[in-house]
Amino acid sequence: MTPPLPDLIIDPIVRAALAEDLGRAGDVTALACIDADARLTTTFGARKEGRVAGLACARLAIAALDPTATFEVVTPDGADVAAGGVLARVDANARALLSAERTGLNLLGRLSGVATLTRTYVRAVEGTKARITDTRKTTPGLRALEKYAVRCGGAVNHRFSLDDAILIKDNHVAACGGVAKAITRARAFAGHLMKVECEVDGLNQLAEALDAGPDVILLDNFSLKDLNIAVGMAGGRVVLEASGGVNLDTVRAIAETGVDVISVGALTHSAPVLDIGLDAA
Repeated sequence: MTPPLPDLIIDPIVRAALAEDLGRAGDVTALACIDADARLTTTFGARKEGRVAGLACARLAIAALDPTATFEVVTPDGADVAAGGVLARVDANARALLSAERTGLNLLGRLSGVATLTRTYVRAVEGTKARITDTRKTTPGLRALEKYAVRCGGAVNHRFSLDDAILIKDNHVAACGGVAKAITRARAFAGHLMKVECEVDGLNQLAEALDAGPDVILLDNFSLKDLNIAVGMAGGRVVLEASGGVNLDTVRAIAETGVDVISVGALTHSAPVLDIGLDAA
C-alpha cells in the first residue's frame, strides 16, 4: 500500500475546508434538529467501483469536530473498492459527524477520483517500460493531496514545485537564447542532487539537447514516428519523457515507442470525482 501522508500535512487543509463550510455560525441545521449528545453510526460507501485515496481527510474532518469519534478503515488507500463496497465505518457525535460530512466526502471523492483515473493510465501501459507521472496542473492548495492520490493510483510524481528540479521549457529557451545555452547555464547552477530537464519540440532541438547533456529530455507533442526516432537518437543516454497529446486512446502507443516516462496532466486536472456516500448504519 502507498505510504500515508503525515496528518501534519493534511490537517491544515482539512481545517481550512471545514472553516469554509461552517461559515460564521456553524451547521445551523444540525444545531436545530439534533440533540447535543446524540450519536450516529455511519459507513463511507462507494457507489461506483474505483481506487481509494484520501481516507485520512475524512477521518481528520470528523476528528476536528469530535475528538472522541471512532474511524475504522475497511478498504485502505491504494486498494480497489467495488460498487457498494465499504471504505470506512464511523461512530461519532451526530452533530459533529453531519457537520464534517461534506468536507470529508469532497476530499475523499476528489482524491479517489484522481487515484482511479491514474490506475486506468497505469494499466494501459502495463508490459512496457514507461512509467506514468503527473504534472503541476493541480488544484491550488491541494497539490500534496492530489500527488499522493496519484501514488495511490500506481503512478509516480513529477516535481512538486519550482524548486525541486530545473525544467527548462520553451519560453526559458527563448528567453535564454537557445537549448544548449540554457542547459549549460542550468548545469552550472544546479547542485549535485538537482536534476536538469529540458523540453524540446523537434528532432533538431533534441540533437542539440543531447550534445549539451541534461539528465532528462521532455519530448513535447512529438508524433509517434518522431518519438521512435528520438528513442533511437538518445540510445539510452538520457531519460526521455513524452508529454502532450496524451490520453487513454494514445498512451499505449506512446509507451510502445520506448520512452521512459509519460506525463499526464489529466490525472489531476480532469479526473472525475469518485461517487462516495455517507450512510447511516
